[in-house]
Amino acid sequence: MLSYREICCPYCGETQTVTLDCSAEVQDYYEDCRVCCRPISVHVICNYEGEVETLVIKTENEV
Repeated sequence: MLSYREICCPYCGETQTVTLDCSAEVQDYYEDCRVCCRPISVHVICNYEGEVETLVIKTENEV
């Protein structure tokens, strides 16, 4: 259950595609920006059908 989404890096603003694994309902992880290499905080909530309901992208220091 993979889903692909385009995001903008909260640091440099570059658009990139992330691969989301919707086999878990809630996920929190860090993914490095492919352009500036800074850590992007990714929060994903998927429904029971394996579709992304919520995708939140933040810098590592945002609450």
